[in-house]
Formats: sequence, structure tokens, C-alpha cells
Amino acid sequence: MYALTRIYSLEYTNGVESVFEVIAEPNRRAILSLLVSSQQSVGEIERRLRMPQPTVSKHLRVLREAGFVESTVDAQRRLYRLKPQPLQEVDAWLAPFRRFWSAHLDALERHLDRGDPSAPTKKKTRAGRRGPNRERAKGETK
Repeated sequence: MYALTRIYSLEYTNGVESVFEVIAEPNRRAILSLLVSSQQSVGEIERRLRMPQPTVSKHLRVLREAGFVESTVDAQRRLYRLKPQPLQEVDAWLAPFRRFWSAHLDALERHLDRGDPSAPTKKKTRAGRRGPNRERAKGETK
């Protein structure tokens, strides 16, 4: 049973590594960001990201082979859209880190809410709140 667990773990880890390898490339992340809102053709991606067509096609091929995008043919155009599965795997991998940071940020928030009585406090003065264009009140001096 231990061997099977190690095999599964290794396969899962290799899959996650490949997902991170794919999204490590900035142009691929930019393409994925475009596809979040709607499906796009290669030409639309070229124009919006100002990348040459061969570069866009190369990155789309990598994204398609990794399962991040899928394409459909619409007349003479090939439209690409996002597939959520690989991103869900990344999200699942990140979940423990979110819990870790959430707990630490919650502790920081509690600490800040309690306040530190030994820390000097700076009180705002009326002049400190005045903007550069605010008129002075009657009797107020510079």
C-alpha cells in the first residue's frame, strides 16, 4: 500500500509541476487572463497582447496540450476558451497556504485591534486635517 501511495503522490506532484511550468511563462499567463472573460480567436489575442501570430500559436499549443484551453472552429476562425480543470488543481494545491496565511493575518488583526498601549499615538490636529484649499474657520490662524 505504501508503494501505491508513493506512486500516486509522485504522479500528482509531477502533474502539479507541469501545471506550474506552463503558467510560469508570462505570455501564457497573459493569454489565460484574456480567456477568463471570453473566448478569443488567435487574431484577437495577437492584437490585444501585441504578439506575433507564430508566438501566440506556439503558446496556445502548449496551453491546449496541457489542458488549459480548448478550441472550436467557427467558419475560418479557431476560437480558444479556458478550461478550468488545471487551474482547479493549482487552487487545491494553494488551499493549505491560504489557510496558513489566513490564520496569521487573523492573528495580526487581533493584535492590531487590541492596540499597543506603550506605543505613542499621534493625535490629529485641526490644522493637520485641513486640505490645501480649505478655508480657515472664523478666528483660525495659520
